[in-house]
Amino acid sequence: MLIVETIARIRREHFIKGKTIKEIARDLKVSRNTVRKVLRSGETSFEYERQVQPRPKLGRWAVELDGLLAGNAAKSAREQLTLIRIFEELRGRGYDGGYDAVRRYARRWSKERGQSTAAAYVPLSFAPGEAYQFDWSHEVVLLSGTTVMVKAAHVRLCHSRMLFVRAYPRETQEMVFDAHDRAFALFKGTCGRGIYDNMKTAVETIFVGKGRLYNRRSCRCAATIWSIRSPARRRRAGRRGRSRTRSGWSGNASSRRGCGSKTSTS
Repeated sequence: MLIVETIARIRREHFIKGKTIKEIARDLKVSRNTVRKVLRSGETSFEYERQVQPRPKLGRWAVELDGLLAGNAAKSAREQLTLIRIFEELRGRGYDGGYDAVRRYARRWSKERGQSTAAAYVPLSFAPGEAYQFDWSHEVVLLSGTTVMVKAAHVRLCHSRMLFVRAYPRETQEMVFDAHDRAFALFKGTCGRGIYDNMKTAVETIFVGKGRLYNRRSCRCAATIWSIRSPARRRRAGRRGRSRTRSGWSGNASSRRGCGSKTSTS
């Protein structure tokens, strides 16, 4: 591999000092083809990448090693074997090569496997009238020349992405109920299911998984609007984060959570 200093010297010797390709090759102890390649291209680095990696020892054992690696990846984390154990298993089957070849092959296999599964995703889609999302955000606004912090209630229909936003001074149950009443009046109806964050105005206790203990007034609200509550999972922005994204304006830098909408009212 040619270093940058050698490439620069070849070009100086030819274009500035006027030396021939034969003289440069003799002085720098490089081949004439290398000198020609440097002079004919504008590249600043030349690297050789082998297209096919010969495996004189491991080649015929690649299928066996693929099976061992795939079976090991399917096990739980506590039951997975180390590469040394996999190497010993392969040696027990007759492989007489070294450990480094197995380690390089396993690293390349893991990288290719990770690239093939990285693009997989499950699309999140909703039927019309199936669900809505509710969440709060904190916004900094200017009221009568004074900078104040307000709480914005976001209600979004999951299918059409229609958004309702209303600002309130606090996050209380009365304001949660008022936001629902005004949002459903705007939507001219409600949905069969509501997706909520684990907010203190509705949830008293959080259990493992989706288990929640809702307070009494929240249960009465759900019964009034004929809606089933669905808690948002932790650390999963796709379930409830959309209720306050893709809106017309975003919050200030000190309030990273929320965003508002041009359709909001005060």
